[in-house]
Amino acid sequence: MDPLILGLRHVALNVRDVQRSVAFYSDVLGMQVEWEPDPDNVYLTSGSDNLAIHRLPEGAEPGAVQSVHHIGFIVAKIDDVDAVAARVEGRGIEFVYPLKTHRDGARSFYFRDPDGLLIQVLYHPPISSKQ
Repeated sequence: MDPLILGLRHVALNVRDVQRSVAFYSDVLGMQVEWEPDPDNVYLTSGSDNLAIHRLPEGAEPGAVQSVHHIGFIVAKIDDVDAVAARVEGRGIEFVYPLKTHRDGARSFYFRDPDGLLIQVLYHPPISSKQ
């Protein structure tokens, strides 16, 4: 690993409704508002990362230039995956892919945010143990 690179800790999303997305990431995934410079831009964190929420320009649609399959949120313990899954399910959010323990010992499930972006909650032994 390049000693200058610390890892992927920042993602910026263009969304249709900033407050709806902020509420979703705060309520469902426990993120905190780090900075809100204006109503069209809010920066969230879970303590070691930064998720930028930007309003999609009026009339614009997400383009085909690049495509993200999903973004993942790491949890510290395998049981935490099930706890977050219960929270998601309790809010009436459907799973896209159900809870699963993978061959490598990881455990995860997937659901969508308000703009349809696929979210994975993941316990991954090599990463989770470093939290």
